[in-house]
Amino acid sequence: MGLSFAIAEVLADRVRGRTGSQLAFDVVSGGAVGFVVGPLVTVAASLLLDAVTPGSRDALAHLPAWAMVAMLLLGDDLTQYWWHRACHSVPWLYTLHRAHHSAPYMSVSIVYRNNLLYYALMPGLWIAGALVHLGFGSVYAVYIIVKLTVIIGAHSSLRWDAPLYRVRALRPVMWVVERVLSTPSTHAMHHGLHADDGVTHYKGNYGNLLFFWDVLFGTARITRRYPEAFGIEGLRPQSHATELAWPFVPLQPEEEAAGELGQTSSVG
Repeated sequence: MGLSFAIAEVLADRVRGRTGSQLAFDVVSGGAVGFVVGPLVTVAASLLLDAVTPGSRDALAHLPAWAMVAMLLLGDDLTQYWWHRACHSVPWLYTLHRAHHSAPYMSVSIVYRNNLLYYALMPGLWIAGALVHLGFGSVYAVYIIVKLTVIIGAHSSLRWDAPLYRVRALRPVMWVVERVLSTPSTHAMHHGLHADDGVTHYKGNYGNLLFFWDVLFGTARITRRYPEAFGIEGLRPQSHATELAWPFVPLQPEEEAAGELGQTSSVG
């Protein structure tokens, strides 16, 4: 799915102007998460559960699919909402997340653009790994395809929602869709560069699969508009190595001492 969106972005000439280092960083960070951190967390969660509760493998495999989906939404997607929200409130956690916002563009290539520890410490990944161990494997395979489709679509520079907003007959449908799922408009607002542009919403629109969590917890803003610029406002740029591997690669001293949250007193 990600490859399909990426090819579409290239064909639509949506990668023009990006530097080679930016694109390389997107690929390296995405590959590190997809092929190293993610699998390691899944294996570690399984081993840990085996050690704590021997013989627990497939212990919940008898549950109906709907119950498994509900548990995944709560254990994975809801906890990811709160993890994401925490990373926009706590300075050292934001340092793990700032790479995702330092890109001056929206694209499928930034979906996994984060510090490696951002994923290694993400509660939802550990819970999902534990649930797979308990017998959710086949349901999780479908769940994660749906989730990634929504997340990749929300980050893509190809705004699939824009033409649908203009269709009068679809207005009731889109009213529901944008309050349930993350869309390019609501998520692009979260990545905007300027807090005073009337669109950007740093302190909200945290949802990954379900935007409903933002609606439920009061962090939603819906405008059906898109910021004109993306990135981090108010924080000194850092090297890609720092963004990917902090604290093993240190921040520039004055920023680390300041402990700023970025985006002119808000976290991006």
